[in-house]
Amino acid sequence: MNFRTFLGAGLALGLAAATTVASAETWRVGLEEIEGSVQYEYAKAFKERIEEQSDGDITVQLLPYGEWGSSYSSLYDAVQGGALQLGFGSGFLGGTVPESQLMSLNFVMPADQLETAQMLNSDAFMQSDAWQQSFRERNLVPLSALPEGYQVWTANREIRTPEDMEGLKIRVMDNSLLRSTYQAYGASPITIAYGELYSALQQGQAEGNIQPVFAHEEMGFYEVQDYMIFAKQSQFVANFMGNLDWYKGLSDEQKQMVKDTTDELVQVGHDIQTKFNDERLDTIKEKGDIQIIELSEDERAKFRELAKPVRQTFIDDVGERGKKALDIVLEQTGKSGDAD
Repeated sequence: MNFRTFLGAGLALGLAAATTVASAETWRVGLEEIEGSVQYEYAKAFKERIEEQSDGDITVQLLPYGEWGSSYSSLYDAVQGGALQLGFGSGFLGGTVPESQLMSLNFVMPADQLETAQMLNSDAFMQSDAWQQSFRERNLVPLSALPEGYQVWTANREIRTPEDMEGLKIRVMDNSLLRSTYQAYGASPITIAYGELYSALQQGQAEGNIQPVFAHEEMGFYEVQDYMIFAKQSQFVANFMGNLDWYKGLSDEQKQMVKDTTDELVQVGHDIQTKFNDERLDTIKEKGDIQIIELSEDERAKFRELAKPVRQTFIDDVGERGKKALDIVLEQTGKSGDAD
């Protein structure tokens, strides 16, 4: 089914639902990931809680990757247009919500993963006018943030300093901020389609890669790389968002139910991704012979200094609202000691 057909079907379902009993609702959630993923387990926990708290008046339907289409932009369009009430958006969301590229900046979040989850879901950030309006101007509403684990480097050479990364052909998503960041580190960032990445690493077209641990294991990237480097420079963050018109149509009680549920899921989401990534890292260690490197604080500091100017690139690209959102993060993160 192509996206237009899917969108038409979704709208038809919405019209049909409007003629049924008002209390019977279906909330459809589009996932960027497959069943059994971090996003899926988080969405399943959301579904269970919402259905229980609504006494069955609301049914939450999960649509993993492939069930709504295969283009992430189609997923975001479906949430914007209301064919899906809810969905996730991560790295590629920057094309729809430019300010969301904030999540791609290196060394602005706490190094501690739980602190990052708590900070991004705090009212100070999530409910800020800067963050809310960034989404609302695109007919979306941000509901929560789901950090899915550290973005980990792999390479065919040992990397401990920016000099070690000099000229490295490292694959990055099609994201100008990521390209700027890795150019600052001295690397030569390239963009390769995700489905072609394994063979590109195997054949040497790419010499390095950046993914959360679960993706390195799931796609077997560790099989064709020699080193896995934990720099704790950033985390892979999915934004859980809703269609703005749908959200405005919720009762005050339903809005509070969503807020209470996403607040409760901050710790739950952290526990899910921690378990998921720990298990996947164990699998990598058991099945592969890749060498694991964890950078020291002194080693991280050298990369952090080189990444700082990219913050201004982000501001120049997205404007004042992005600056305000970044300032909130830096203020909150500074308290944990990792922003500077």
